[in-house]
Amino acid sequence: MPMNFPFEVSSENPVHQNYRKVLVTYQKFIDELVPYTRYRWLAFAVLILLFFTRIFLTQGWYIICYALGIYLLNLFLAFLTPKFDPSLEQEMKNETIEEGMEEEMQQSPENGDEEFRPFIRRLPEFKFWYNATRASLLSLCLTFFSIFDIPVFWPILLMYFIVLFTLTMRKQIQHMIRYKYLPFDIGKTRYRKG
Repeated sequence: MPMNFPFEVSSENPVHQNYRKVLVTYQKFIDELVPYTRYRWLAFAVLILLFFTRIFLTQGWYIICYALGIYLLNLFLAFLTPKFDPSLEQEMKNETIEEGMEEEMQQSPENGDEEFRPFIRRLPEFKFWYNATRASLLSLCLTFFSIFDIPVFWPILLMYFIVLFTLTMRKQIQHMIRYKYLPFDIGKTRYRKG
């Protein structure tokens, strides 16, 4: 005779069935949004504009704004970074050379002729948009609760964010130049139907 534990959820439970229906409907909606890149980012821009308007009009919640900025910066850096870091691959090549693999490296084709590998992001565009939108929506909701309105001197937060953004982007751009990759497909040939 099987034992039913109190924490097990029966599939016949109407609450569980409704919860599963909501999850499936939500996932279907998210999946249908994938091809609409421009509209998704436009909706995100409107959401961010709404959030900053709320911050500006209420003159508060600067900590929430700062935390959102740091999180979006982190997402953006993951979006710009390749999935397979070329600096780590370079270190691995150097280690194999140091271990006495020089003869194999000399027998292989020229080191300058590396095979083409497409740029694969560490954070894909859709996940970047999805996480940024969720964080922005959560931040907007948090501005309706006075407990999160911690008094701070906002110019210091703004200056710190600008310095942090400048330093991290400079480091990222130097990394892109050093390892010769471009995370955007600017100048890519596009073909039209017909």
